[in-house]
Amino acid sequence: MSGKRMKKRSLIFFLSALLLLLPLGMTVHAEAPHQKQFVYDYAQLLTDNEVAELEALASELGAERETAFIIITANGTDGKDIDQYVGDFYDEQAPGYNQPHGNTAILTIDLQERDVKLAGFKKAEDYLDDQRMNQIRNKITPALSDGQYFEAFSSFIHTSHDYMGYKPGVNPENVLFKWWFQLLVSIIVAGVIVTLMAYRSGGRVTVSARTYMDSNNSRIISKHDRYVRKTVTKRKKPTNNNKSGGGGGGITGGGHSHSGSRGKF
Repeated sequence: MSGKRMKKRSLIFFLSALLLLLPLGMTVHAEAPHQKQFVYDYAQLLTDNEVAELEALASELGAERETAFIIITANGTDGKDIDQYVGDFYDEQAPGYNQPHGNTAILTIDLQERDVKLAGFKKAEDYLDDQRMNQIRNKITPALSDGQYFEAFSSFIHTSHDYMGYKPGVNPENVLFKWWFQLLVSIIVAGVIVTLMAYRSGGRVTVSARTYMDSNNSRIISKHDRYVRKTVTKRKKPTNNNKSGGGGGGITGGGHSHSGSRGKF
């Protein structure tokens, strides 16, 4: 009887565990990403292998940030301004990580006008604001100008992913966040601590110049500092004449707000 009871209990335990796992599997399936395509190479600038690599990269890093990183290349925008072109794409194609018109970061280039436009929707609008989009565009523009499109698109995905790891309002390029700066500070602090420990281990020096000075017989009766003159140098503050781009966010024709940056390459 004991053996039968053990088998019965084992069967009940197995079935219970199976029932517990079924809802988990259904939940994972329900949260599958909505976006299936990430590269729209209408201008045919990329090889099949490059498209496949960018698709895999966007899928992997996009899942970590719950954002669809999308690349669009165009050889003309049918007479539309690039802002309207990107807005219409978002309205009509309804991209998004896990739902239509969801979290999306878009990089678009137009070969005819040499325009480049970055736009962030929903979560990307907050984590990739206008300032961060300007920084990303400045990073990738040299590669675009040199025709290194695959490198520029890869950099866009990597940099956008990295920037979204920082809270909104923080400058990701701040030197305080650089690993080499943190390492340098650690080395300096460690050096100061070791120096202080070595200094204190040798005892304190209590002898000074006043130890051997006879203040009663000294001929130094007083001392003073004399202020001679003051010099003021004026320099003209340089102005920023960089008109290569900037732009910003806006609202699509369908009413979707977004952050952004645009310029030439």
